[in-house]
Amino acid sequence: MDEPESHTGNTMEPAPGREPEFKTRYDFKLLRELPRNISALDDLSMNFYWSWQPEMTRLFREIDTHLWKECEQNPRGLLKKVSSLRLAEIAADREFTERIDAFARELRGYTDVVPRSFGKVSAERPAAYFCAEYGVHNSLPNYSGGLGILAGDHLKSASDLNVPLVAVGLLYRYGYFRQHVGHDGWQLERYVDIFESEAAIEPVFGDNGERLTVSVHIRGREVFAQAWRAQIGRISLYLLDTNVEQNAEIDRLITGHLYGGDTETRIVQEKILGIGGVRLLRKLGVEPSVYHLNEGHSAFLTLELAREFLEHSPESSFDEAREAVREQCVFTTHTPVAAGNDVFSPQQLADIFDQSYFEKLHITRDDFLALGRVHPTDGDESFGMTPFALRMCRSANGVSEKHGEVSRGLWKDMFANVNEAADVPIGFVTNGVHPSTWIAPAFAKLFDENIGAEWRSLTANAELWKTAVERIPDAAIWETHLSLKRLLIEFVREKTKAKFTGDQETINEHAEPQNLFSPDALTIGFARRVAAYKRWDLLVSDLDRILKLVDDAERPVQFVFAGKAHPQDRTAKTILQELMSISGPSNWQNRAVFIEDYDQEIARYLVHGVDVWMNVPRRPHEASGTSGMKAAMNGVLNFSILDGWWIEGFDGTNGFAIGGLDNAETDEETDRIDAESLYSVLENEIVPAFYGRDENGLPADWIARMRSSIATLTPRFSSDRMVMDYLGQIYNNE
Repeated sequence: MDEPESHTGNTMEPAPGREPEFKTRYDFKLLRELPRNISALDDLSMNFYWSWQPEMTRLFREIDTHLWKECEQNPRGLLKKVSSLRLAEIAADREFTERIDAFARELRGYTDVVPRSFGKVSAERPAAYFCAEYGVHNSLPNYSGGLGILAGDHLKSASDLNVPLVAVGLLYRYGYFRQHVGHDGWQLERYVDIFESEAAIEPVFGDNGERLTVSVHIRGREVFAQAWRAQIGRISLYLLDTNVEQNAEIDRLITGHLYGGDTETRIVQEKILGIGGVRLLRKLGVEPSVYHLNEGHSAFLTLELAREFLEHSPESSFDEAREAVREQCVFTTHTPVAAGNDVFSPQQLADIFDQSYFEKLHITRDDFLALGRVHPTDGDESFGMTPFALRMCRSANGVSEKHGEVSRGLWKDMFANVNEAADVPIGFVTNGVHPSTWIAPAFAKLFDENIGAEWRSLTANAELWKTAVERIPDAAIWETHLSLKRLLIEFVREKTKAKFTGDQETINEHAEPQNLFSPDALTIGFARRVAAYKRWDLLVSDLDRILKLVDDAERPVQFVFAGKAHPQDRTAKTILQELMSISGPSNWQNRAVFIEDYDQEIARYLVHGVDVWMNVPRRPHEASGTSGMKAAMNGVLNFSILDGWWIEGFDGTNGFAIGGLDNAETDEETDRIDAESLYSVLENEIVPAFYGRDENGLPADWIARMRSSIATLTPRFSSDRMVMDYLGQIYNNE
């Protein structure tokens, strides 16, 4: 389907037809005086610890429920906008002020603990975690998807485990785009200026009282970046931002957009992240024991480490410097296809890195380019950040067992002395998600009541956790799930309500949504990035067959969709538009919805409230996939292709599998086979199990699978386990 003529295309400017204003903001202080006895709210709102503490979240929501929603769950925005009268009411409410004081004591007690030591990772020599995006909470819109959410969960678990770790990233002024879907189902984009928001970040100052900045030589001039700090429990996340007065306008926009602009923008962003990030740590007095490159975006940090080594040992060679750097650096790759890795042309790199920099590294420009090629002597090959990182780090890992295997095959040609892909030195640490963030408060309360207040620590022991979960009554599990499902349905109705819906039926807007969806119907969630390999269209490849399930009067199926297409991916936008616009003599428009502008808050409603979480990527393109882990911890049953994490997680009792482990000879044949499996499992396994009832009116077989999902998958796919694996297998493994 062609894009309608009325669309003017995508723009990276904050507002069409208007140049961005390059004013800088000194800080994000609240700029209002709170009553003295509730002034602790300022401190509570500045540490994202509140975001994984349900009672703290409830405290902010109760200040002003309507405003909390309007501010998109941002406590800083809430405290700025709430009326003085309401603040006075809170200050006069003894019970409320006592809750604030208790939470303030809890936060101080949490953050004041002396960091633990884990081998060579200590308070004096912490781990340094570098990533291009961080999804800590939707009120800090510094992420686009799974990589960022994973990084946020990594920091939260490191905080809970009291791991000495410091994190480094970039602060994107306009972040990732906000999605709006038009009346015709076509995705549109807009950008929000973080400097016009109330972000929970603060400027970093040096010993001289001045703003802490670093500079990096780019395109023949010095580019400056200022540092901001976000506090994630016990972990400090430092973010670099080039929107400073010393810079030219083009350089102020280096950190303008996450994954925006052209490849040259990506190079300079990654230079600021890697080289600038190391220089920032030096100014902060941080001497890491290990540098963790979470994806290849930060790999230029290894050049800065090599430059430092050679500055102190000028008689040494680059090879000697490289060996010293390798001992300090570990690399996690997240991409299972070569095309998904950052690659840059030699000329682009030459424009960004001048010859004097290579002289400091004791190498030639050609030597440098060879480091980023699979075949170093191939002068026509582009420079890849993944090959570069593999050569500059002592350890490399994928993010699931299958992804490790795929990565070994993908990069085998880089290792001249390796005959078999199995011998390529790329291991795996399977991703995980942060239980306290992603387990619904309703289930957390259920665990409190049936397992005990210390249930979170029990997840570290798989056998003890399984035994504890088995004690929870069936009826309690089912009623907890139904309460979350009813909440999801009300959320769906609110998010899709529109005053004007246009002339074409689409599933993202309804004039009268009050009868949309039923809590009694089987509800399937599908939320992920819109891309061809994610196969959004697989579900409707046999439209008559899926509509038969949707229209079944006795056992209907309903679907909730969410996800964004990259602004420049017209193929993905077309896939989304066609799904949105299915119509005709069917209940599809009443039993399928699309929730626009997918973010962490929407994700929580979905992974808490659907019955089934569906995932249908083309094998083996799913490196891991963490959304299914979040759903599993809430008793939502995964219905997934056997790829990424689900190969490790599925045991036949805790969800459903689509297809097998092997692909056919062509993508078309694989799609046909997987579609047949999808429909067959839906018709013959999922629908009967969901709608079956025992003598007590409960779906006993379904609840058994829910219990198995919670019991077997929560401990195994917790980010606490993931962080401990990194400590034991990667950070401290020589």
